[in-house]
Amino acid sequence: MSAEEMSQEERILLMMKRVLTDVAKDTHAKPGFRHPLSDSTVQGIRECLALISARERELVEARGKSMNKRPRFIDEPQKTVAVPLSSLGRKKDKPGTTQ
Repeated sequence: MSAEEMSQEERILLMMKRVLTDVAKDTHAKPGFRHPLSDSTVQGIRECLALISARERELVEARGKSMNKRPRFIDEPQKTVAVPLSSLGRKKDKPGTTQ
């Protein structure tokens, strides 16, 4: 979805999600080291991200769309096959068959 198609609320949610995940990445502590953020702050970030995701889901469902889009590799086989309608024409009768 392009920026022009997104509502103001969707742009705000996207930016908030980016900032919160950047904070989580930037403050990640190596094993054995104390995390620089308090446990309540980390929990608050998790809860904010959960609320953002829930609201994004509501907005998508309100538009009648689905959030089940998943990335796939270019060489990954597709599960659906497009069949041109022109190939669905009536088959010619075989000799000896009746309809």
